[in-house]
Amino acid sequence: MGVDIRVPLGAMFTLLGILLAGFGMFGNKAIYSQTLGINVNLDWGIVLLIFGVLMLVLGLRSEEHGDVPTEGQDVEPPRIGH
Repeated sequence: MGVDIRVPLGAMFTLLGILLAGFGMFGNKAIYSQTLGINVNLDWGIVLLIFGVLMLVLGLRSEEHGDVPTEGQDVEPPRIGH
């Protein structure tokens, strides 16, 4: 049974994005005075969340279509030339 690396990475980035965006939304707003009022935690939390969800969708979609080879399958390298 093969596991596509995009699924655990997508789950990790999604979880980190939720945590970081949540801290940016509900955290102390006074800490952003040093960054000219830019909420870096919220911005990068959203970026991580989008990336994580994208990886999860792509990984689960490839497993659904059978694009990931399992242990018993032979994977033949592509032929070059004749």
